Amino acid sequence: MKKSILNRRSFLSRAASGSLVVMASKLISPTDLNAVAPFNRPGKANLKLGLAAYSLRDYFRDASHSRETPAPESQQIDMFQFIDYCADLGCEGAELTSYYFPEQLDDGYLLKIKRHAFMRGVAISGTAVGNQFTDLPGSARTEQIAHVNKWIDRAAIMGAPHVRVFAGNAPAQGSWKKAVARCIEGLKRCCDHAAKRGVFLGIENHGGIVAEADPLIEIVESIDSPWLGINLDTGNFHTKDPYGDIAKCAPYAVNVQLKVEIAPRGKSKSPSDLSRLAHILHGANYQGFVVLEYEAAEDPWKAIPMHVDALKPLLS
Repeated sequence: MKKSILNRRSFLSRAASGSLVVMASKLISPTDLNAVAPFNRPGKANLKLGLAAYSLRDYFRDASHSRETPAPESQQIDMFQFIDYCADLGCEGAELTSYYFPEQLDDGYLLKIKRHAFMRGVAISGTAVGNQFTDLPGSARTEQIAHVNKWIDRAAIMGAPHVRVFAGNAPAQGSWKKAVARCIEGLKRCCDHAAKRGVFLGIENHGGIVAEADPLIEIVESIDSPWLGINLDTGNFHTKDPYGDIAKCAPYAVNVQLKVEIAPRGKSKSPSDLSRLAHILHGANYQGFVVLEYEAAEDPWKAIPMHVDALKPLLS
């Protein structure tokens, strides 16, 4: 990744209107911005289709994450069966969300997962954790950083090249600037560990302090690590121009989670323009996984195969 300096004045002139962006754009001092530019990828775009385990969140037997309507026991699956499902759909990758692993998890289980995926011809594209980098100093913050580092280690054991992380919530009270600083400090610590294990961290546009594109990019550019990028969730920008924000972030993406619905500010959800999303990713010369993360209301067992079939020609 080439080094660049993000000029603060030019950033502010580029920022979209809205109090969130104006506030967030003032959070990082110019001395922090001797950072990294978008990824410089030679060659042609290469979009590989994957499926996120989160798409079947109500069906996993093991779940540390809340489920809307847990499936009957007879319909529940484990991570091995999810990998089988990805293989049967013809997906190149499987994103193994951390929420759906057994509570008692050892290296032997992870190695079995790695072997099973390899034998089914499916790449483990990554995993995803839930965390808060904006917590105040103390035991809770220490635990959050340790949790991310633990899953970096687990990703490395499985041969997964990427871990999705969150930035953290916007503070209800206290300093927004300090919350961003805590996020950056936590990310730096985890990036150091990720670099040692050869695993990318992708910070997701998941609301909170990174609800809009410019603050997210500024945080990424403030951390001088070749192992950090954006986990680009196409359904998480609820701005006036979500497609524009997706296009801004695409050059920084190390993973893409594609949603089949999108909700611009002030409007209800509507179907995503899959062709437009694919065009944006091709235009950014993105090379990596585009992981379908299904969240819509229709039965996922019926809807996922249809969306996979629709995406295959668009990503090729």
